Amino acid sequence: MRTRLHALQGDITTLALDAIVNAANNSLLGGGGVDGAIHRAAGPALLQECRTLGGCATGDARITRGYRLPARHVIHTVGPVWRGGSDGEPALLASCYRRALELAAAHDIATLAFPCISTGVYGYPGHLAAATAVATVSANLAEFEGVVEVTFCCYSRNDLALYRALLSEGRP
Repeated sequence: MRTRLHALQGDITTLALDAIVNAANNSLLGGGGVDGAIHRAAGPALLQECRTLGGCATGDARITRGYRLPARHVIHTVGPVWRGGSDGEPALLASCYRRALELAAAHDIATLAFPCISTGVYGYPGHLAAATAVATVSANLAEFEGVVEVTFCCYSRNDLALYRALLSEGRP
């Protein structure tokens, strides 16, 4: 079965999927943007579980329950801060997507949604981040047969246009 990849504009905290991905910071204890929205929507039990995880390195990921979210799980990943692109940022961002897919497969997650990782306060240029996201997920899906649907959940119309253009280029 071929995994369905698509993009939509919306609030990732409202998606009823097996898992949503959180663009977290290294502490995993909440923050601004997507991270803060996920923590607020999930409730205080998410923060309590995150405190037990000991943080997360940039490019890595951790998984928790979804608590009050419609998603059963949250996969927290820490993207790189943009420093011009020559400080390992592309490899670290790609690692976020690979590690999230690995955790999804290990926890029998068939449907998951990614936000635009590192493009907010971390400053990663949207067009470069989108290209890395789509290329990495596409290149790694064959390894994870249980993942049947990946959604790129975009907050802005501009991000949605980037993802839709990239996804339509990859279609036969």
